[in-house]
Amino acid sequence: MYIKAASNISPQNTFGNQPYLSELAEYTGEQLTCIEPEYKTLIDPKLIRRMSRIIKMGVATGMDCLHQAGINAPDAIITGTAYGCLADTNTFLSKMVQQNEDALSPTPFIQSTHNTISAQIALLLQCHQYNNTFVNGGASFENALLDAMMLLYEGTAANVLVGGIDEITANSHAILKRMGLYRRFPVSNFELLNIPGEGTMAGEGAAFFMLSQEASGNDWAKIEGVSSFYKPRSIAEIQQHINTFLLTRHIDINEIDLVITGNNGDLKNDTVYGQLQQYDFANIPAINYKALCGEYPTSSAFAMWLAAHEIKNGVCSFVPQSNQIPLKKVLIYNHYQNIHHSLILLSAC
Repeated sequence: MYIKAASNISPQNTFGNQPYLSELAEYTGEQLTCIEPEYKTLIDPKLIRRMSRIIKMGVATGMDCLHQAGINAPDAIITGTAYGCLADTNTFLSKMVQQNEDALSPTPFIQSTHNTISAQIALLLQCHQYNNTFVNGGASFENALLDAMMLLYEGTAANVLVGGIDEITANSHAILKRMGLYRRFPVSNFELLNIPGEGTMAGEGAAFFMLSQEASGNDWAKIEGVSSFYKPRSIAEIQQHINTFLLTRHIDINEIDLVITGNNGDLKNDTVYGQLQQYDFANIPAINYKALCGEYPTSSAFAMWLAAHEIKNGVCSFVPQSNQIPLKKVLIYNHYQNIHHSLILLSAC
C-alpha cells in the first residue's frame, strides 16, 4: 500500500502547513491535549456547532487528507477507535441520570456511537461506499489498516481513507488514573522517559491516511506490512513474532534504518522495549514517539504519520546530523498495556 497523503491533529503543531515539528510543545501535568486548528476552512460553520471536539478533529483530518490527495470521495472509509466519542457518551449518560430517563435529546446518543466520525465524513462527501469502524482497544488502528489492505488487494477499492482517533476527557482520565494507567504527580512530557515510574501521561489525537495500491510518483511512503498479536507470554515470543514478521517479507533486521518504539515512561510498560533495544534493536537507531503525543490506544496512528513524514524527508530528524543516514525502511513496534502488540513496516517509495 502507498500512502498518498496524511493528516494529523495531535498535541504538537502537526496539522496543516506548519513547519514539521520545528518547535516541540512541552506539557507539564497529567496529559497532553491536541492543538486544534481553525475548523471553518474545512467544515461548514453551521455543522461545527453540532459537533463535539473529537468529531471535529476526525472530520478535519479526514477532509484535509482528501484535499492533499486531490480526491473528492474515497472508495472506502475505515477508522479505528478504542473509546469513541467520550464527551458525547458522557453527556448522554449524565442527562439520562439528571432527567430520570425522561425527555432526552437524541443528539448526544447519536453522536456517542463509535462510528460517528467515519459516518460524518461520508455524509459530508455524500459517499455511499464501504464504511467501517474497528473498536478493538489497542489494536483498533492496526485492524483498520489490515481491512484497508484486504480491500486494496482484492481490487474492490482503489483509494481508501484510513484513520485512528481517540480523545481524553476529564471523566475518562480520572477513571483510568484510578486504574493506575497515568502518573499521580505532574511531570513534563520531555522528562517522562528520563524519570521512569508507575504510570504515564495521557494523550489523544486524530490521524488519517489516503492509501492506494498504485504508486502515484508523489507518495509519502509504502506500507510493507502490518501485524498484531495478543498477550504474548514472554519476551522470546515477542522476538519470534518480530523475526517471523520480517522473514515473511524477506527483510533482515539489519536492513532496518530506524525503529520507532512506544516507550511511555511506565516501568512495567517499558521493560519489553528495553530488552529488545538491548538485543534485537541494539545496532539500529531508535526513537520514542509517545513523549510527543502521550499514551492512548490508537497512538500508533501518530507513529505511522511520524514514520511516513521521516521517510518523506529522507532522514531522521531526531538523531544528530552527523549520524543521519538516508531512511529506506522504518519499523514501528508498539504495545498497549502489554496486551495488544503491533508491528508496522514502512519503506521509501
